Amino acid sequence: MSVNHMPHKILVIEDERDIADLIALHLRDRDYDVSLADDGVRGAQLAGSQPWDLIMLDLRLPGKDGLDICREIRATRPYQPILMLTSKSTELDRVLGLELGADDYVTKPFSVLELMARVKALLRRSQQSAQPEAEEQPMRVGGLQINPAARAATVNGQPVELPAREFDLLLHFSRHPGRVYRRSELLDSVWGYGHDGYEHTVNSHINRLRAKIERNSDKPEYIVTVWGVGYKLDQPAQRQIA
Repeated sequence: MSVNHMPHKILVIEDERDIADLIALHLRDRDYDVSLADDGVRGAQLAGSQPWDLIMLDLRLPGKDGLDICREIRATRPYQPILMLTSKSTELDRVLGLELGADDYVTKPFSVLELMARVKALLRRSQQSAQPEAEEQPMRVGGLQINPAARAATVNGQPVELPAREFDLLLHFSRHPGRVYRRSELLDSVWGYGHDGYEHTVNSHINRLRAKIERNSDKPEYIVTVWGVGYKLDQPAQRQIA
């Protein structure tokens, strides 16, 4: 590793020591700087103590629940990448975690190769978000305006707070208006990977995005469902000349 390149700093909040040690071992093998917390109180303290390139967060923790930690992180750092670790039996927790703004999740028991692929994808997307294409002009879609350089969006002139992944999803649609995307294609293009069985991650993010930009999320005007296929941005995007 170049001396000029600082390793990514990753916080792992996981109370099962064997799992935490396994994750840390593989992350350190890839030259990541890893810190561990084995309970929710300590995890919340570390999460708020400094910026992290990624926080890996178990949802069932002693002392403080992972959902509460996720909520607190999102309230102060909306663009903080968060990867949830959940059990296969806690589908409701996964949905709640995504609703609170977690970027992705991996179920236990997990494949180490898949976990490392998720970590790599989240870090890559985070770096891309931090380095927007400054030359790309804002776009308008009806009453919706998207500013790629500022990573900001407004609806009828009112700012809309979007976590990084929701903004990336909206930006992707606005760059390709009218094109229908399957969920697997959105996973690949926006999340940076594609895996069978995770298409409902896309559904959760679409639903949250609609709740923020649509007048009636049950009858969307912007991001519409093409039944049996996927989603598309229904209105043409217009570039705004600076």
